[in-house]
Amino acid sequence: MPYLVGLTGGIGSGKTLVADAFAALGVDIVDTDVLAHRLSAAGQPGYAAIREEFGKGILRPDGEIDRNTLRRIVFRDGDARTRLESLLHPLIGAEVERQVRRWTGAYGVVVVPLLLEREGVRSLVDRVLVVDCPEDEQVRRVVARNGFPPGEVRAIMATQLKREQRLAAADDVVDNAGPPDAIAPQVAVLDRRYRALAAAADR
Repeated sequence: MPYLVGLTGGIGSGKTLVADAFAALGVDIVDTDVLAHRLSAAGQPGYAAIREEFGKGILRPDGEIDRNTLRRIVFRDGDARTRLESLLHPLIGAEVERQVRRWTGAYGVVVVPLLLEREGVRSLVDRVLVVDCPEDEQVRRVVARNGFPPGEVRAIMATQLKREQRLAAADDVVDNAGPPDAIAPQVAVLDRRYRALAAAADR
């Protein structure tokens, strides 16, 4: 497999922005949130399992999973969250491996919001990259982006590692406390570093 960088960060920290900056440099990307969404759509492997586990009350009138309803259930109830993860995480892990084995670049980036909270994909990555910003800024961004109440955002944050723990576990950090155009220069530096590390690992 290619050299793998695990990209993580708290909700609203800017993981997608950073992943897009790597993609603009030609780096292969797989985003586990995107995979989770796809694998739980109607007709996909996770859909029937989620419907059976949580009942028809989580479905929209069109039959698709109402993701806002499901999110509220699992972030209120730790047991429900564990049950959902046990259904989806094996499917996501298998799909990550399948995609990564097809990559031909020097290295690739796997975006995993819970990389440091769960084992799974973490065992596949060679290096951990954390996207960081102040917690109040995380809340502001998610409220603006998704329209969630601030209390709901903080409830989601409470299920994730504390900022200090995440930073302590990082091999590299992207500072996203500032404007979006501050990201690309940081990613360019990391891209050079990761290409060098990948080349050294391949010797």
